[in-house]
This record gives sequence, structure tokens and C-alpha cells, in this order.
Amino acid sequence: MSFLTPQDLCRLGSTSCYWRATVQDPLLWRYFLLRDLPSWTSIDWKSLPDVEVFNKAFSDISHNTLYDYMAVYKKSCPQSRRNLKSSHPRYGPVTSFLQSLVTQEEPRFAMFGPGLEELDDSLVQKMMTCPEILLVAGLPQRQIHGIGSGVSFQFNNSQKFNILTLYSTTSVERKRAREEQAVAVNKMFYQENSVVGNQQAVHYSVIAQVKKVCEVVGGFIYVANAEAHKKHDRQEELARILAMIDPALGPPNRPLLVLSCVSHFGVKRIPCVYMAHQLQLNLLRQPWMVQDTVAATLDGLLNAIEWLLEEAHCKNVQ
Repeated sequence: MSFLTPQDLCRLGSTSCYWRATVQDPLLWRYFLLRDLPSWTSIDWKSLPDVEVFNKAFSDISHNTLYDYMAVYKKSCPQSRRNLKSSHPRYGPVTSFLQSLVTQEEPRFAMFGPGLEELDDSLVQKMMTCPEILLVAGLPQRQIHGIGSGVSFQFNNSQKFNILTLYSTTSVERKRAREEQAVAVNKMFYQENSVVGNQQAVHYSVIAQVKKVCEVVGGFIYVANAEAHKKHDRQEELARILAMIDPALGPPNRPLLVLSCVSHFGVKRIPCVYMAHQLQLNLLRQPWMVQDTVAATLDGLLNAIEWLLEEAHCKNVQ
């Protein structure tokens, strides 16, 4: 049965009680999960499989704790999530008309992360110069002296939104660090060390100017470097993410979009599910999604922006 696709097996299982029981073989679905998971292009807070599902050997799992791998697969697979989403009724035209009667500020999001600065292709530059994918609706506005600016975009020729891009340091310092192949000092954060048990824990806080941005935005975009051949300190990245989404700076349910980004096609990437676990996003309490993105082509970006706008709208309604 391993020659059939997961979709074929689900159809086969719907034909009779015998086949329903047969196609639920956990070993078979674990095989599908481990085979297909690295190729999935997105994962979110509702669908992330537990790390033990694919890390623990099948022989180490007792009968009492055997996972329902079929259910895990169907819950996590992007195609299944898209089908579930499309099955829900939508009232887009009515909602758009009603929204047009009310004057609303365009949603604002803070974008930050090492993927903005470490990749060979600039994600921001491509976003600014690719109107067939994402239309620039407003010229850059300097928001934070030296390290940040805001740009308005238009999604699907209708929804406008603003992105405040925050860099670790000034453009001159970033260029110098790149030429010298050095790591630029991140000026967005300052470090506060604390002791937890017998170990020293790293804790970051944002500077005053960045704090003001965090207080007014409706969500966050973290651009992660997903190139597999480079070294990454995900623990430090998580500490900085936590500093930005600190509940003391705004509503605790603001969505976090992680763009798991590589420079261009052909670069070996870290799968989005592994990225989610490396960043320990399962520890977060607000909605989040990891989306594979390519800086040179903006592949995956529109799906990510659509999710972010929908989540931000849901939080505003609540």
C-alpha cells in the first residue's frame, strides 16, 4: 500500500469498514509522514506535529502510547489544511462591502530577523520592485532613526497594509560587516542575563524606539535564514522573538509570521517543520505560521501575507 498516495488511501478507507481499518496502519502513515514532511512548505500553530512523532524510533514507542500517525498526517499536511479552509463558507464580498463603509487604518506589521540581512538576495528590495506580485501603495517613511522604515503595500489589488522593516543596525554598518564577513552588533536589543537554576539564561529587551513600534503594530514578521549550509543560533533568535512579542508591549494574541527564507531556488533549505521546532514556536501562545519563502522570486510570500491579514482581522474583530 506504500505505492498509493495518502489521498488514495483515504479514498480507499471510505469504501468499507475493512479498508478503513486496513489503511490506518500506523507504520505506513509514519512512513508517509517522514517522507513528505521535509517537502511541506508551511506549518502553523494548529498543525505542528510533536517532535517525538518523527524523532522517536517506531520500535521505542509502546503500544499504549502509539501515535495516530494518520491523524497527525491529515492535520499537518498543507493540502489537507487548504481543503479544510476551502470547505468553510466565506462571505468575502459582503465583508468587503461592510468594511468599506467604515474608515479603518491599514494594519501594520513589524518585520525583523537575520534573513533580512544575511541572504545574497534582498527580500525587501524584491518586495519593493515586483509590482506584479506585491504592489507598493506608499513610499518609504522613516520611522526609526537609522534602522527602520515603513512601506505600504497592496494585497490582491484591494487590502492595504504597512510593514515597518527593522534592521539590526544601519545600512553602512551592515555593508561593512558583510564585506568583512563579520557579524554586525544588533542595536535593536540589549541583553539582560539571568540565572535559572544553575544555568545562565539569555534575555533580551528592545530599545526604546523599537518598543514604540511594538506597541502600535498588529502583528510581527520574522525573517529567518533557512539556508542549511549556514550556522544558526536558534536559541538566541527565540530570545529576540520573545523580546519583540512581549505581552507587556501590546496584546498577547498578535500573530507571528515566520518567513523561512532562502536566497534563491537551488539552495538547500531547512524544512519549515524543523524550523518551527528549532525556534521552539510551540512555546508561544499566539497564532503563528512558518512559510517557506524565496527572496529572489518572492515564492510563498503571498500565501504568508494572506494568512497574516486574516489572523490580524480576526484579532481586531475579537
